[in-house]
Amino acid sequence: MESFSSINDIKNKISQWKSEGYSIGFVPTMGYLHDGHTSLIQRANNENDKVIVSIFVNPTQFGPNEDLDNYPRDLKRDTELCAENGADAIFNPSAREMYGDNPYAYVDINQLSSELCGTSRPGHFRGVCTVVLKLFNIMTPDRAYFGEKDAQQLAIIKKMVLDLNMPVQVIGCPIVREADGLAKSSRNTYLSSEHRKAAVVLSQSLALAKTSLKNGERDAEKILAIIGEKISSEPLAKVDYIQVVDLKSLKTVKSIKDDILVAIAVHFDKTRLIDNFSFKIKNN
Repeated sequence: MESFSSINDIKNKISQWKSEGYSIGFVPTMGYLHDGHTSLIQRANNENDKVIVSIFVNPTQFGPNEDLDNYPRDLKRDTELCAENGADAIFNPSAREMYGDNPYAYVDINQLSSELCGTSRPGHFRGVCTVVLKLFNIMTPDRAYFGEKDAQQLAIIKKMVLDLNMPVQVIGCPIVREADGLAKSSRNTYLSSEHRKAAVVLSQSLALAKTSLKNGERDAEKILAIIGEKISSEPLAKVDYIQVVDLKSLKTVKSIKDDILVAIAVHFDKTRLIDNFSFKIKNN
């Protein structure tokens, strides 16, 4: 496996691969890899001739009071995991390599960024779309792989690719969970042992909501109440949002008639965790 920090160097390698007829799979990450990331790398390895993993903590998607400086980093371990799971190359650029000295151009997306995480993290998806577009332009992949835990991000990237006529297939992959149900996240490392135990309330609350939906409940307010009641039973949990939204538009719904996304964001001390599930209406 090869490692690159220069845009020109990785582009030259990709040009070589493409001239030899290889397909390219791409897994964009911010590093500190876990089983969720490695599942993306493995799928990309199964579906493409060559796999590139980017490891870049993108400063433009962090707000002024967020955890950019403290975001966990371990390039040596990440490199080993990439090699073990079938990656052919790592792209690990500096912020200056990615953005230059004084960037003016950014990518915004309307509508889909106005709900869920977009409300509490203004500017976040502008940073996400900008860096993903830049990475797609650098990598020119055939397929790119994203985790469904970041469901809003996945929907936004798919829409960006559609609207900008980008020749890449965006593939969403299932959430990978710990044995007790907590969704895998690099931010889980921030949790104290006490908060780690408390965090299982996220998946537990969503499981109760899913059961209610399977049993025929179609009132979104009641679904919200089920989740809220469970989370409020955990004193260490502080809700950022609990929402039931249309799966395509990400707009809030009151009566569940079409496919939905049930999404939550909850703080445990200074750590903010997200989780979700989608629910499809039969015969829809």
